Amino acid sequence: MANRPLLVTGAAGNLGRRVVELLLEAKAGPIIATTRTPEKLADFAQRGVEIRRADFNDPKTLETAFAGAERLLLISTGDLFPEGARLRQHRAAVQAAVAAGVKHVVYTSAPSPYPTAAGSLINDHFWTEQALFASPLEWTVLRHHLYTEFLLGNLNTALKFGQLTSSVGTTGVNYVTREDCARADAAALASDFSGRRILDVTGPAPVTQDEIAALASRLSGKPLRHVAVSRAEHAQILEGAKLPPFLIDALLNFAEQGAHGYHNVSPPTVQALTGKPPTSVQEFLTANKAALTA
Repeated sequence: MANRPLLVTGAAGNLGRRVVELLLEAKAGPIIATTRTPEKLADFAQRGVEIRRADFNDPKTLETAFAGAERLLLISTGDLFPEGARLRQHRAAVQAAVAAGVKHVVYTSAPSPYPTAAGSLINDHFWTEQALFASPLEWTVLRHHLYTEFLLGNLNTALKFGQLTSSVGTTGVNYVTREDCARADAAALASDFSGRRILDVTGPAPVTQDEIAALASRLSGKPLRHVAVSRAEHAQILEGAKLPPFLIDALLNFAEQGAHGYHNVSPPTVQALTGKPPTSVQEFLTANKAALTA
């Protein structure tokens, strides 16, 4: 794991920062961390991490930022506007990795990506994967499933009304914590794997919305039941909550994928990469009981 330059993009974000911390704990590297705001990573610089500026909106900065890295973690960016911006950034990053002589790219994707007629979160991931597939790079695609942390906000709202509404139906969804994703990302980046692979990053087992509602009710002491609705009804509810259109579209698409069983999988990815099992929904919600009822 040592003496191979490892680069983490978006290192000032929640996921990127945690990956760098894990790499430091593992004494992997040397480590290069890139960000648009290098001043936010001053603490890492003091710990021996090389900090470089990389602006995904300015592709000319990427090849220089990636120079000398043997393995690179490409964390999907958060620039969702205007439509197509994030995909352009990701394609530029793949091109820059090739030009900079990077050997292996680890990319944080989403489960079962597919192309859509208009730009979307899942569309960005699909075409970014295609850019990697068409490149001469070696790669690891880590398809992060839905973050368990997202349940806290949903359940806080649901508990106020005693009703958890979704269009997933009765199909199980395998949620994964951001911490487990970070551990898997760091392990894949620092590994000796060469070649090409696609791995789904999930928790230990799928859970249904009925099971989540029952668990949240038991932990909070408040009544909560799951109400299954159609996609159209779900859309009306989300629109009534004044959510932005891109987020509504993403939530509906994820729910539809979930209803079709695309999230009802239990691969051993986290255990295989890190040597430790992932955190279950029950373990996570129990540990965050106070936040659940805040």
